[in-house]
Amino acid sequence: MNDNTTGTNTIAGFLRHADGSLSPLPGSPFPAGGAGTGSGIGSQGALQQTSDGRYLLAVDAGSNQVSVLKIGSGGGLSLAGSPVSSGGTMPVSIAVHQSLVYVANAGGTPDFTGFTINSAGVLAPLAGSTVTLPSGSLPGDVLFNATGAVLAGTLVDSSQIVTFTVGSGGLLTPAPGSPFPAQATGPFGSEFRPTNPGQLFVSNAHAGANLGTVSAFSVAADGTLTSIGASPFADLQTAPCWVEITRNGRFLFTVNTAVPSISSYAISRDGSLRLLGSTVFNFPTGLGPEDARLSPDGKILYVVGTGAGKVSGFKVRNGSLTELPSSPTSVPAGSAPFGIVVTGLSR
Repeated sequence: MNDNTTGTNTIAGFLRHADGSLSPLPGSPFPAGGAGTGSGIGSQGALQQTSDGRYLLAVDAGSNQVSVLKIGSGGGLSLAGSPVSSGGTMPVSIAVHQSLVYVANAGGTPDFTGFTINSAGVLAPLAGSTVTLPSGSLPGDVLFNATGAVLAGTLVDSSQIVTFTVGSGGLLTPAPGSPFPAQATGPFGSEFRPTNPGQLFVSNAHAGANLGTVSAFSVAADGTLTSIGASPFADLQTAPCWVEITRNGRFLFTVNTAVPSISSYAISRDGSLRLLGSTVFNFPTGLGPEDARLSPDGKILYVVGTGAGKVSGFKVRNGSLTELPSSPTSVPAGSAPFGIVVTGLSR
């Protein structure tokens, strides 16, 4: 978990037990090298795992850097070299596909900037990769589809979605018509369907009390977005900000920060959504839930609680959620966590 701590940023590590409960890894929290901001940041994907599973990439929003950390055999983390400049101001989200990395910078003139990462964990700037985003657009997420052929990003304040095709050298070409108007205000978290790289789902957070929605788009080979079915689909909750989809592509979850709760949807073959219901947190006061990730086996959904400095865990069964008896677990004092990765390591 990206702690986003001031001074030296740290990454909190936990051992996952068979019942889904968590305990701190020896040596946690691990130094990330750069600096955090010490306050909550609204974005998805502030911590990512490389495609080969060997490294973590973390944004250091307070020092405008990105850190690479090697994952040890027991889950411990060690810096792989020094943090590198993010190519902009206040990095908030990272997209990774094989050796290609893009970072969303939200401060100043917002942008997406590209890098390559090699087998030794060395992160190198990709010449000519920076794409300037509209002023004041506030990127909330940047992500690749499963094939790496398309990169998308949400622009929260301007209520737009940008898409690009990815060239053989890693450079981006804007899709025809991009940026696309979002179907509601405040498009925030997003996720491509794991089983269909041509379907993109985006949460819309800023419509007001009980007016949250999730948009579903068909993504063409050139990156063009087309609405699916009756999209946007009602959430009936407030501020759906983060999105996670099961690996089999059958169910989607949105974290409704203002309630706080998690909504569950069934995803049809064409990408239409059917709301199954919502699950409230056991200890909601001041929780401020943000980013969420499923365990690799899809049995547990973990959610970062930025406001309270907690991480909550939910058992997943056919799209329904039940909070674990051990949940929530405290994170290190002074943290303002806003990114999470769940690896295959458990005990």
